[in-house]
Amino acid sequence: MVSSAECVEMLQRMWRIRLFEERLKQFYNYTAYANLSSGPHGQLGDDGYDFASDGLIGGAVHLSIGQEAVSVGVCSVLDDADSIFSSHRSHGHALAKGVPVKKALAELMGREGGCCHGCGGSMHLFDPEHGMLGGNGIIGAQLALALGPAFAAKYRGTREVSVPFFGDGGANQGTFNESLNLAALWKLPVVFVCENNLYANSTPVGIALATPDVADRAAGYGMPGVVVDGQDVRAVHEAAATAVSRAREGEGPTLLECKTYRFEGHCGVSAQHQNPEECARWRQRDPVVLFGARLAQEGVLSESGQEELRRGVEAEIDEAENYAKHSPYPTPELLAELVL
Repeated sequence: MVSSAECVEMLQRMWRIRLFEERLKQFYNYTAYANLSSGPHGQLGDDGYDFASDGLIGGAVHLSIGQEAVSVGVCSVLDDADSIFSSHRSHGHALAKGVPVKKALAELMGREGGCCHGCGGSMHLFDPEHGMLGGNGIIGAQLALALGPAFAAKYRGTREVSVPFFGDGGANQGTFNESLNLAALWKLPVVFVCENNLYANSTPVGIALATPDVADRAAGYGMPGVVVDGQDVRAVHEAAATAVSRAREGEGPTLLECKTYRFEGHCGVSAQHQNPEECARWRQRDPVVLFGARLAQEGVLSESGQEELRRGVEAEIDEAENYAKHSPYPTPELLAELVL
């Protein structure tokens, strides 16, 4: 049973992710991308990414607006010592796990005050202090990486759990099968979390998945496969709690498939979702709005209380923006120390 205090904290974390990413859209210079082909900064990559943006945030930025209930629901049952591994859509995972907003925002701006001293950027948020062991630009790579700390915990006899977040596209990579097989064989404390947002970049699941549910594949490895409503943070919390408890007790991994939807395009240069009509229907199930309405109806937190909560998060992001903008860029000496 989730307490009222836990519910309020989950709503706060969902707002933190939502408003953080809404703020990112102000900093990412889409216009610079559009002008690049005739501008002085260079050429566009074949994949459409802008590596020479004039905005405060350059490079690729992948938003997870619409998917907040998954990252918050899962991370709400994890301890600081537990590890998570993320995809290229990593902001929500990092914030849900406890990475400070100011360190995340400074990192996206390439500043020294970032969680990787400005050397990682959007897809590579990394903060071991909070168990955030990295976003990853290689689709599905995080599945295999997550087995490392899981094996270490089993070897040492400790109770830490490892959680890789991946998308429906990542589920079609070879590392998915290799990682699930090994985790099941060795009964590693892993919770595999598939965020099925119905698109792998621009490829719809209907022409990419042989079966409707990724979770069905768990049976082939002798582990539980659970489908959960990814727009319902309580449902995700409860399913994750069961899976994490099972992992801590030495009963092995679980595959958790969260059915969700991103409300934005694949990345910064394609800001609008490719299917606006479908997106509009899913926005009717906005996870932040749904959870807020539920808490108000149950008397947990009134609408005025939620507005105050939201203003507090906005102030937190304002403070983080000020911190990030005034943080210096890493010096050549620091870059040499960290990279070389």
